[in-house]
Amino acid sequence: MSAPRWAIDIDRDDITQAELVVDTDTPLAPGQVRVHLDSYAMTANNITYAVFGKPAGLFGPDKDGGDQGYWDFFAERNEPGRLPVWGFATVTESNAEGVAVGDRYYGYYPMAEDAVLTVGKAGPSGFTDVTPRRTTLPPIYNNYQRVEALPDYRAADHDYWPVFRPLFLTGWLIADQFEDEGDYGAGQILIASASSKTAIGLGFSLARRGGHRPETIGLTSKANVADLGAQHIYDRVMAYDDILTLNPGAPSALVDMAGNGAVTRAVHSHFGNNLKASIIVGKSHWDADGGQAALPGPERQGFFAPGRSQKRIADWGGAAFGQKVAEAWLAFMDVAPRLTSVDKRSGGDAALAAYREMLSGQADPRKGIVVVP
Repeated sequence: MSAPRWAIDIDRDDITQAELVVDTDTPLAPGQVRVHLDSYAMTANNITYAVFGKPAGLFGPDKDGGDQGYWDFFAERNEPGRLPVWGFATVTESNAEGVAVGDRYYGYYPMAEDAVLTVGKAGPSGFTDVTPRRTTLPPIYNNYQRVEALPDYRAADHDYWPVFRPLFLTGWLIADQFEDEGDYGAGQILIASASSKTAIGLGFSLARRGGHRPETIGLTSKANVADLGAQHIYDRVMAYDDILTLNPGAPSALVDMAGNGAVTRAVHSHFGNNLKASIIVGKSHWDADGGQAALPGPERQGFFAPGRSQKRIADWGGAAFGQKVAEAWLAFMDVAPRLTSVDKRSGGDAALAAYREMLSGQADPRKGIVVVP
């Protein structure tokens, strides 16, 4: 048994309450592996995971994720929450066929130094975690991909994978849904929290579309307008305070990345029935009014990336889906370094500080925080 390792426990009912704890190794059961996290990203997306951590918080009962929430990936119901993060890990101990010590995997891990996973369907490309409490959760969260088998992995992009990969995929899938739905009849798409990494993925993906497409308008705080505009991700960038200067008669759509109720109300009230779609993606503004009150215009709809992925895999087949994602991802990786720099943090104390920084909304959107346990 190795030395104790750190982990971060979070109160399921109060996500501001987080503490660094000792996470002592326990013997592996048959079929299990122990991995050491090499690196993971801390983004606003992780705060959305915390906000929707409780059962039915996001997935809803008897839907894609069953009657479970994000806390249930890595902790039993009667235990403090372990926040899921995306990153890389190396196998340090194996009691499972098809997975060897030293194998490296990209996937979904707890915010901790080590993790124990239960291996199923092991093969050359990776394996699926079959821990009983995870079997009803969306498959995309339970797949662990062998780094050497990733078709669109390049060593130069390594640090950008945990920072951008899940968020870019979400943005790409939103863009795909817009195209699939005829852009909901909108001539312009307003993207709130436009400096977020998911928003950047959406803006980039919309810009790559051939032929006619809606104008993209990135909405952000006044302080971010100049920097974000200089990145040339959106056709236009404007401050939240300037929403009312837009033509209220223009058929429009809203994509809200952060759940900011004030922005949602402003857009719905300004455009009314000319707002053709209102899509909410995340809730990093966890302590703000989400705008649940009745609003003019369309009913807001949530966007769930795993469900959209499963639909497109069914439509196109897994190989074609993977090829489309790889092509878009590699194109994005060619520009990502000029959009975001990587800010590496090391150790448990730094990991806890990074979580609190992101929770407070004080993280610099121009940087991608990567924690090295």
